Amino acid sequence: MPHVIIKLWPGKSEQQKKRLADAIVKEVMKIFNYGDESVSVGFEEIKSSDWAKQVYGPDIKEKWHKLYKKPGYEM
Repeated sequence: MPHVIIKLWPGKSEQQKKRLADAIVKEVMKIFNYGDESVSVGFEEIKSSDWAKQVYGPDIKEKWHKLYKKPGYEM
């Protein structure tokens, strides 16, 4: 705990994803005072044509009140 899932369009390199995962783990450890063993990070690549149905609707629009950073776009 915690487990962070990043949903994004395909096309980012493994190096970019590794760098982001490392940065997220570092900040979670610092802010929440957890050890490295407590944090996990995953990536789910979602095609742009599926974004509205698989991400925007269920994860953004339906959970708007739970978002600490809201997107600057609407669908």
